[in-house]
Amino acid sequence: MKKHLLWLFLLLSYQLQAQTPLIPAHDPVMIQQNGTYYMFCTGPGIAVWSSKDRQHWQPQKPVFAAAPAWAVKAIPGFKNHIWAPDISFANGQYSLFYSVSAFGKNTSAIGLATNKTLDPTSPDFKWVDHGLVVQSVPGRDMWNAIDPNLVRDAAGTPWLTFGSFWDGIKLVQLRPDLTGPAEPQQWRTIAHRPRNPKLNDSLPGDGAIEAPFIFKKGKYYYLFTSFDYCCRGPQSTYKMMVGRAEDVRGPYLDRTGARLDQGGGTLVLEGDKNWYGVGHNAVATFDNTDYLIFHGYDANDKAHPKLRIETMRWDAAGWPVVSTK
Repeated sequence: MKKHLLWLFLLLSYQLQAQTPLIPAHDPVMIQQNGTYYMFCTGPGIAVWSSKDRQHWQPQKPVFAAAPAWAVKAIPGFKNHIWAPDISFANGQYSLFYSVSAFGKNTSAIGLATNKTLDPTSPDFKWVDHGLVVQSVPGRDMWNAIDPNLVRDAAGTPWLTFGSFWDGIKLVQLRPDLTGPAEPQQWRTIAHRPRNPKLNDSLPGDGAIEAPFIFKKGKYYYLFTSFDYCCRGPQSTYKMMVGRAEDVRGPYLDRTGARLDQGGGTLVLEGDKNWYGVGHNAVATFDNTDYLIFHGYDANDKAHPKLRIETMRWDAAGWPVVSTK
């Protein structure tokens, strides 16, 4: 009996030592270059982490040491706390979209920075900021220019989806160089939740939807969004929803056939006893496996936001399935 207890104690001690602490993260995205994973997330100057195994992470220098001048001009009081980046690679270039905003207002803008490499030891490593791509202005726009995600359709045409509260999730075609909307500009609403019409247009409203991410799988474009509320500690109610379409422009439908631009959405993952809320996801494929990358508010650590990475499988009908058990 004593030997059994000693073995159990040693086993538990080893497991505790072997556990990798979850790193702090909010609104994470991830990409791989030459065997190294890079994670970008909300933070001063855009927080950056690197890893060889997606478990042990090392902090890197932020993308911006000082606030971009254009952002300081566009957003009164902006102090370089940059939200919800999006990273992608095409045509020999890494493109990093990012958000600057005044919290609770749609005084917001999306910028773009590019780099030839993500390896900070490379002589080619240099972030080049291209400035403002999309902007929302109170009194002019009923949408919020934050939470960007770049997707390319089957023809290689770039599209930017973004949005938070107000009129919901928007989609606009970009110029080939990604620095602004293509002409003539067409702004599409691809996901929306009902909003109290009595509310002033200057308010975010009660249609809690944000953080779009479009992922192509087979013949479908899958639009992931986050419903309800982030950033409220134990009262966070974030959860991830999805719909799909055969055309990147939509309409996106959920599993029941309801349109996402009319309030539809199929649940992907929500909070539980260990996580008060989970959301603002990206999707990435590494070694032929799809992963859902998101943050959750840790119920066992004062509701601090932590990086979560979960394997994502697909059911017989082609819908994403994520199990954390």
